[in-house]
Amino acid sequence: MSADRSEETRCGFVSVVGLPNAGKSTLINELVGTKVSIVSSKVHTTRSRILGIALHDQAQIILIDTPGIFDAGGARTMEKAMVACALDALEECEHIIHIVDAASKNPLNKNMDLIKKLPTGKPVILVLNKTDKVHKPDLLALATSFNETFDYAATFMVSSLKGQGTKELLDHLAAQLKPGPWMYDEDQITDLPMRMMAAEITREKIFNQLHKELPYSAMVQTETWEEFDNGSIKITQLVFVERDSQKAIVLGKGGGRIKQIGKAAREEMQDIFGMPIHLKLFVKVEEKWAERAENLREMGLIS
Repeated sequence: MSADRSEETRCGFVSVVGLPNAGKSTLINELVGTKVSIVSSKVHTTRSRILGIALHDQAQIILIDTPGIFDAGGARTMEKAMVACALDALEECEHIIHIVDAASKNPLNKNMDLIKKLPTGKPVILVLNKTDKVHKPDLLALATSFNETFDYAATFMVSSLKGQGTKELLDHLAAQLKPGPWMYDEDQITDLPMRMMAAEITREKIFNQLHKELPYSAMVQTETWEEFDNGSIKITQLVFVERDSQKAIVLGKGGGRIKQIGKAAREEMQDIFGMPIHLKLFVKVEEKWAERAENLREMGLIS
């Protein structure tokens, strides 16, 4: 059975790269059909490579969600590691999606440095995202200018948020992958351990609720994970920040903010994991946590 299946199935790795806030995570969640990567209006929310696994027309499309590529020359250790992680993904896959925020100002100029880093020895697909916000003549001109700058294998116009144009992209990817057996089980949607997925969910809720009040100096770590016979899970998580003032922001007046964050995170975990969740959050100050190798290693940014 396995030999026959390898002849009828296809499988391969596809890296999704782009500038911060181009919509990489939203696109991958749409292609997979459920949330595997956190989404926020804040840039740089994806910190490490996350695998999302999409099934389409007998093909297992293994999507790598990478941190946004930006100029990290004067950045901190964590930010430099994020960019290095994204660039490594370009070398490790068979296909690349270059996603562009078509609704942004001067998208070609903004993407020039990234375009120079795209490899020429493998197919790169241009995906113009957020096209529902752009007039069609402008989109066609934008697609032409990008294709005159780089030799893209194909171009797609999508709105990841609205699910427009994504089926055509899936059709193309499924047809382009090499024949071979699937690498993951049919019901697996990500390679993220559940403990890390839970931490990512809580981190998303922190970003979404605090907006501009809190910079990117927050990390969530799942400290304990206890499963019970009745199917429920008890989770405790540590929220690391770098200063006492940030701790006060996360806690909120009378602990109100951390309760709201915990409630939102717990509800989404129950929806994704399909079981009752008991969640406790604790906020801890750890100066320069983003500079410490052990923390970067836990996030998968370094080996």
